[in-house]
Amino acid sequence: MATHQSGHESRHSKPKPRQVNPITAAIQSWIAATLPSTESDSQNSRNENLINSAPKRFTIYEPLALLPTGSFTSETWASILRTCDEATCNSLWRSILEEISKTGQGRVTHLAVNEGIPLHKNGEDAENVRRSPSGLRMLFGDFGSARGGDQPTRSDFDDAFWVGTKQNGILQTWAPRWTMFSRGNVKEKARVLGFKRPPVGQGDRWAVDLYAGIGYFVFSYASLGMRVLCWEINPWSVEGLRRGAKANKWSVKVIQGEDLALPMETLLAGGERIVVFLESNERASKRIAEAQDSELASNITHVNCGFLPTSEPVWESAWEITRLAPEAWLHLHDNVGVADIESRRAAIQTTFAAWAASGGGLRRPSVEHVEQVKTFAPGVWHCVFDVCITGSSISNNGT
Repeated sequence: MATHQSGHESRHSKPKPRQVNPITAAIQSWIAATLPSTESDSQNSRNENLINSAPKRFTIYEPLALLPTGSFTSETWASILRTCDEATCNSLWRSILEEISKTGQGRVTHLAVNEGIPLHKNGEDAENVRRSPSGLRMLFGDFGSARGGDQPTRSDFDDAFWVGTKQNGILQTWAPRWTMFSRGNVKEKARVLGFKRPPVGQGDRWAVDLYAGIGYFVFSYASLGMRVLCWEINPWSVEGLRRGAKANKWSVKVIQGEDLALPMETLLAGGERIVVFLESNERASKRIAEAQDSELASNITHVNCGFLPTSEPVWESAWEITRLAPEAWLHLHDNVGVADIESRRAAIQTTFAAWAASGGGLRRPSVEHVEQVKTFAPGVWHCVFDVCITGSSISNNGT
């Protein structure tokens, strides 16, 4: 005879044990093994404070576990860590790595705290245009030599610590000691992937990224089958881009040093999917004009201008380098107050309309969309203004 026990069993079955946070578990074990035990109220309070003020979240970029800003900086933690020797501290960091590795999200061997990307160089007024992560707090593991920051050699690259992750099915790699990674761009990268692929057999479609970084948006355009011209001034980012392109099986060429003096026709002759210029994007317009004189890179359908707090200095260049395309999209990144988004959109429309009028009105720009990517600060959004340009600067009679 059939019975109905499932409901009865579910009511009386033992609840699953609550999973302890891996960092908490590691700290509890470390406290028990390391700190003297007197069972006093003050010691119990101290231990409770250590656990409660410790980070609970982490991000894995194999083989690195990255902890959030401010981790292990509370007064209680600072007091304890000051009294511990290196071996004792390392036993804590090693225990945390072991517990995180048990979660099945990836094996980690290095531990660091993400202290954000400073907008200015250490002790200087100059802007940190390379977005070097000088605030990264390295807790455990060999992150590579501290030498070779601005002018790294191939040996520096080979000896550095590299990590990677996959977003939208695309691999990216970088050296965390020298290069930032913006996890929050994943949504915008996916949106770029949503643009239509170039029709097969109608010649090369090109994209340009004027702030290429480690290939955030470069790889999205490459995935769409476009050839991509990139500009980036941080050699560590360029190396990360090169390694990432290889990992995704895209051909890539880095132009640097003496090769920068070669003609564009020579530089683009290899047919690589991605060509990276290790130089300022101030030279992009001139280089692309030279390529277009040789009937190369004529159909530039996307230009990414991904620099914050604003990429406005390159907007006119983006307008100029798409002059031969029948339709082009400019993706203009900008930090905007939430109450100012529509007025900023109108101002951008006015600016591009003025450029169009000065060029004879053959091209028609329109701010088609504003994407709010993520909050940058309270009340401030990282926005992307999509400007669609139809009509080229070449009239029907070829002039």
